[in-house]
Amino acid sequence: MIKNDKIRHAFLATVGFLILGTIGYRLIEDYPLLDSLYMTVITISTVGFGEIHTLSPVGRIFTIFLILFGFGSIGFLAHAFTEQLIERASSQKLGKKAMQKRIQQFRDHYIICGFGRVGEAAAAHFQKVGAQFVVIESDADQIAIIKEQGYAFLEGDATREDFLLAAGIKQASALMALLNADPENLFTVLTARELNPTLHIIARTEMASSESRMLRAGADAIISPYASAGRRVADKILSRTSGKEKEENLASDRQSGPWWEKVTEQSNVENHAVDAASTLLGGHIIGIRREGRDILMPAADEEICRGDELLIAPFEFQQKPDKHNTSSAQKIVLVDDNPVIRRLYTRLFQKAGYQIFTASNGKEGLRLIMAEKPNAAVIDFHLPDITGIQVCEKIRGSQEMKSTKLFLFTGDDEEKTREKAVNIGVDNVVVKSPDAAEIVDSVRRSLEKYKKL
Repeated sequence: MIKNDKIRHAFLATVGFLILGTIGYRLIEDYPLLDSLYMTVITISTVGFGEIHTLSPVGRIFTIFLILFGFGSIGFLAHAFTEQLIERASSQKLGKKAMQKRIQQFRDHYIICGFGRVGEAAAAHFQKVGAQFVVIESDADQIAIIKEQGYAFLEGDATREDFLLAAGIKQASALMALLNADPENLFTVLTARELNPTLHIIARTEMASSESRMLRAGADAIISPYASAGRRVADKILSRTSGKEKEENLASDRQSGPWWEKVTEQSNVENHAVDAASTLLGGHIIGIRREGRDILMPAADEEICRGDELLIAPFEFQQKPDKHNTSSAQKIVLVDDNPVIRRLYTRLFQKAGYQIFTASNGKEGLRLIMAEKPNAAVIDFHLPDITGIQVCEKIRGSQEMKSTKLFLFTGDDEEKTREKAVNIGVDNVVVKSPDAAEIVDSVRRSLEKYKKL
């Protein structure tokens, strides 16, 4: 069945002229049926063969009209077929261009890498709340489902840099690595973090041993669907078999403040990273007691071991503002004119437990440092108004700021810059590198050393 109307009309017109010509030659020239059809075909196709029999004057007039209109129908049919072939060949490219243009207009959107069960549920929720998002998927069957739903998508490998760039990762606010294999999610996290240091990244993992790697690669949070589902099932079983009252009392105790929980053989958090284990336990792990040694505020990628005692604070308890903790947190001032750098290091310093303030130029940074009197100041060398060296020089000229540690942040490693910085009292010159945590570690080590002194 021919679906295209233009092709159908052209085909019917051509068949009509073939029938008309065959009947005409049969009636006018008394040709046999086969000769009539043959004469009609060679006439409307203008192949140039000679007449089968000598035509009468009426037959010649009929042939003239048959050539003019019959050849036009064949031309129309050829044009319709050619147009259809071209459209089919180019429709895929046109569709990709239209989709890419749509994605390029997105800002602060979400990127879903992998359209499995979790990805599909996330996309449905984003669609429901009206959030902009892009799905990256390589499976043809999943692509068909995405098209049916009308989601913005790219067909390709989410671990590759070019597809993440095409998905607008530079303008995105968050990315979900939800591919079927942990190694693929790990590569996706690594690539995404390199392309957008300020991006919020959530990664899926099926193995507890992969969680710490994901966090070190740059993921902000880890989800483990099977572990979460298993815990919910276990909780329901326990609430049924142990009694509702006991469960409610336990929940009440946990809501009132932090509690201790020992990691046993039956625990479902053994070998999980702290970040993922916190989600499974329903509270922040704020301390670990291991073989008589206490680890306060453990790193997100610290692995939980059997025998550990965990100090857990409920999420509601942890989120309450604590004026004492806020005031006791060490202050850091960051001065940099690049907004991406400011967002990145704000996130890293906050994650490390510091109270962070930022400024976009030298004069603003100088006023902020004088007002806040921070424990440390990280100052970019190249600023739009005055140089970082000048800011450091003015700070060291103030008696009140003698205890503030100064770090000069620079993109080059020229010896002259380093010597000048050291001469005016800068504590450390840090060269910008792909390892974004280097400056945070340098500040931390310097402040810890200063405390011991």
